[in-house]
Amino acid sequence: MTRSHLIAALAFRFTHLTPKDVEIAVKEILDAIGLSLVRGDRVEIRGFGSFSLNYRPPRTGRNPKTGEKVLVPEKRVPHFKAGLELRERVDQSVKPQPLQRAA
Repeated sequence: MTRSHLIAALAFRFTHLTPKDVEIAVKEILDAIGLSLVRGDRVEIRGFGSFSLNYRPPRTGRNPKTGEKVLVPEKRVPHFKAGLELRERVDQSVKPQPLQRAA
């Protein structure tokens, strides 16, 4: 689902809000999550999941074209971990399909 799909779905569900109001609300929520991560904070939304930062140490990589060694600096990358309630809802909604044998 893209941001525009999310905005359209929320505007359809909450008809008392204009699509522009929904767009502003979605933007503010995502900006708040992003700013918290930039500050190094962890964001937890109960029943949904948590956003945090993972540390990746410096390492030696290779340029795939030339094979030359390249130093890849350390970095922090955003990480999302789904909450228990979300995992259970997804697990219950996805039904495994039986394998079909060729005739």
